[in-house]
Amino acid sequence: DDENIRLFTHLQVKEDSHTLFGFIEASEREIFRLLLSVSGIGSSTARTMLSSMTPHQTRDAIAQGDVPAIQAIKGIGAKTAQRVILDLKDKVLKIYDLDEVYPNSNNTKKDEALSALEVLGFQRKQAEKAVDKVLGQDASLSVENIIKHALKNL
Repeated sequence: DDENIRLFTHLQVKEDSHTLFGFIEASEREIFRLLLSVSGIGSSTARTMLSSMTPHQTRDAIAQGDVPAIQAIKGIGAKTAQRVILDLKDKVLKIYDLDEVYPNSNNTKKDEALSALEVLGFQRKQAEKAVDKVLGQDASLSVENIIKHALKNL
């Protein structure tokens, strides 16, 4: 049977190995490459994520800041899930031309900002003071701007 297929590939070159990854869809390869750009995410973790969720689900979970969805993937802890979202949310929103998607109301902007600051190594109490100060000045800021302003106060 002569059947042609199109395969999208990613070649990972390391000092001791060359590894070729194959993907049926370009979107899957694109998400894989984005995941590899996150500190602490290697090829096996990125593959695990993509075999647990479709590229579309992965993209949406990142865009929505859905830590529990990403954390539900085998081998992904809370800090890694938060780091994936912190590092990739802006890129995903820009690449896929999505409007900022507001997560469930139980995951407030304050909670997201606090989680991100904790991932960056700040103590919860310190971070909470800084975030409260920022929100006291302007409660309409996006999560990213809350974090940026809070970092100036830490």
